[in-house]
Amino acid sequence: MALNPYSDLPAGQFWRKAVTNVPPFALDPSPRDTFAISRADRVATAGSCFAQRVAEALREAGYNYYVTEAAPAGTGPAEAQGRQFGTFSARYGNLYYARQFIQLFDRAYGRFTPELTAWERPDGRLVDPFRPTIEPEGFDSVAAIEAARAAHFAEVRRLFETLDVFVITLGLTEGFRWRADGAALPLAPGVAGGTYDPAQYDFVNAGAGEVAADLRGFLDRLWGVNPGARVILTVSPVPMIATYLDRHVMVSNSYSKSVLRAAAGEVCGIDDPRLVYFPSYDLVTTNVNAGRYYNEDQRTVTDAGVRHVMRAFLNTFSRDAAGPAPARAAADISAEFEGTAGVICDEEQIERSLA
Repeated sequence: MALNPYSDLPAGQFWRKAVTNVPPFALDPSPRDTFAISRADRVATAGSCFAQRVAEALREAGYNYYVTEAAPAGTGPAEAQGRQFGTFSARYGNLYYARQFIQLFDRAYGRFTPELTAWERPDGRLVDPFRPTIEPEGFDSVAAIEAARAAHFAEVRRLFETLDVFVITLGLTEGFRWRADGAALPLAPGVAGGTYDPAQYDFVNAGAGEVAADLRGFLDRLWGVNPGARVILTVSPVPMIATYLDRHVMVSNSYSKSVLRAAAGEVCGIDDPRLVYFPSYDLVTTNVNAGRYYNEDQRTVTDAGVRHVMRAFLNTFSRDAAGPAPARAAADISAEFEGTAGVICDEEQIERSLA
């Protein structure tokens, strides 16, 4: 038989061998020959809600989930959770789309100071427009917001400069920006504070080129202050909760996830050993699972889906000869993730604001 370009490729590159003849629960499309994560590595997370699941799985497996912005001494667990201490590695809240990553870096390092400083809530309290849900009680003044923001930025700088591994989970392409300077917001004005005025805010729906450019811009900035940082890019498998566009939400979600997946793949195609794409989105959404990895709402991910993703993640990045540390049962971990999802997902404020 004559040789052709496919003759000597490994089994994982053929659908029949790697998918058709493999039980769904055993599928593992994870990248090969990646960097490893050791128990000593400082692993940080940012992005959509699904990033928190990765963080919790790492913590439960005995890895060093890195938090620079910890709760003040004497803060009880319930208060710390409500104020989002430890939800992500710093209290930046959800970073749903790529422009937020660039602007977070630039704001933390004094390269960009948005004109927008505060939103007022219906109860008269103020919130930070760029992380509007981190203080359930709100703030009493713009000065208080700015003081908290300055302390936050100091911890963001420390995080970027000292982390070893950064897990970034991309979630959305739709969003709103302050028209005057393009400041990107995690939530639409009026959802958790502020008032929507089309003269002041732009709706945007990023394309793959813009997302890829923003990701490259952020990576350049991160590696400028931390050349050894290793980055894992993922895409959240959780569908968007609502679309602002005049079309069915399923169509908008398909567009958004396709853009993010394409941009992440393109950016990770530069063959830099510090950067890798991890297929959490691919594992959960594949037709092979016949929707089994989604709950009845067809949006939140089931326990089994979480376990599959995290098993593949740890199998990919863990090379620790000592094996995983003792941990709670995977089902318990997954239940905890699902129980906290509503607390940490800013996007869910959209539905709450309409109740």
